[in-house]
Amino acid sequence: MEAAKDNSVLDDIRVLELGGEIGAWCGKLLADMGADVMKVEPPSGDPTRAYEPFYQNEPGPNGSLYFWHYNTSKRGVTLDLECERGQRIFRDLSARADVILDSAPPGYLPSLGLGYSELSQSNPAVVMASITPFGQDGPYSDYESTDLTALAFGGPVWSCGYDDHDIPPVRGGGNQAYHTVGHYAVSGIMVALVHRQFTGIGQYIDANMHAALNITTEAATYSWLVAGDTVQRQTGRHASVIPTPQAQVLCKDGRYVNVGIGARTEEQWFHLLAWMEEEGLVENLGEYLSYPSREAMRRGDPDAMTQQRRVADTLRKMAAKTNSYDLFTRAQQLGFQWGIINSPEDVLNDPHFKARGFPVEVEHPELGESFTYPGAPYSFTKSPWTISNRAPLLGEHNEQVYIGELGISKDRLNALKAEGVI
Repeated sequence: MEAAKDNSVLDDIRVLELGGEIGAWCGKLLADMGADVMKVEPPSGDPTRAYEPFYQNEPGPNGSLYFWHYNTSKRGVTLDLECERGQRIFRDLSARADVILDSAPPGYLPSLGLGYSELSQSNPAVVMASITPFGQDGPYSDYESTDLTALAFGGPVWSCGYDDHDIPPVRGGGNQAYHTVGHYAVSGIMVALVHRQFTGIGQYIDANMHAALNITTEAATYSWLVAGDTVQRQTGRHASVIPTPQAQVLCKDGRYVNVGIGARTEEQWFHLLAWMEEEGLVENLGEYLSYPSREAMRRGDPDAMTQQRRVADTLRKMAAKTNSYDLFTRAQQLGFQWGIINSPEDVLNDPHFKARGFPVEVEHPELGESFTYPGAPYSFTKSPWTISNRAPLLGEHNEQVYIGELGISKDRLNALKAEGVI
């Protein structure tokens, strides 16, 4: 899909993106909001081009669906930063950049003479953001980490998994660690750009994935810091110091709905009692018909916990008699914060998401096809979000950038290619 970026909030911002997969999401967010993000890859291509799955199961540099997803709206050039000629070309590119997004290992760019202190001499207004597992300094700065190990070491995994701590914790899927630090990096870049509007001066941002995850542990960190309490892992519900009943109920159609704690207010409680009575299940509660005290539940009062267990058991019986969408919509109409547990394909086919234009079609002209992509998590009236183009083919914009923008001749470009510089 081709769309104009005329009104996009970042349409006058040029970003150079280089390094590993940890920074790709940050670059995508900036590109889809209108920035001209140029992905600088080694001549052999970014390593994520080899990530499965592949279009039509055919491995190749331009067929990775992973790469497609994380690199929409970007342009792409190839360049060998290890050689002097490649470094000179990168300096020329950085002199024209507003933002440099670096997710290479700490110290790598400075070792090539391409660190912030060097590049900002010729471009004092440049904003440089480095995204690394542990930051640029400190005892762990040279350690390596994947999304999996970052989630574990940063803290979120402790809150995910099962009630019995003898069963190992689990990690959420979807590259959550990379996404978390990517969002913090975007926020930092935007703040730095606003600061630059007033001062004309750029700055350096050191985005630390370990720290980003450690402050994204919901109540676990603060429960320990404030009260010395350790939360319990609870499948499909919030980790909590006090165990709560199972929140996922299996419906008649085989799908699950997450019901949380059922009713959160006294009004909801009376609606729930009436619903249970309508289904002939209110007797399951026995004498526990009064509104459950949240304070009693927090204290772990035995009667409150018994009531919670009976409510959970009754909700399971209700769900077994009802299709998931019917249970979900009835609950929402009564003000309950319940939700169906959707698969990725369920989300893309959800009528609400469709009505808000979440699934978007992106054209791949080289394949003569278009494909459905996830859309934007936000909507702006004056600075619209859009996927302006599919991920770049390997070296797709070399001529456009090196000849059209840097003024390198066609013959010189061919020579640089033959020498392995691009």
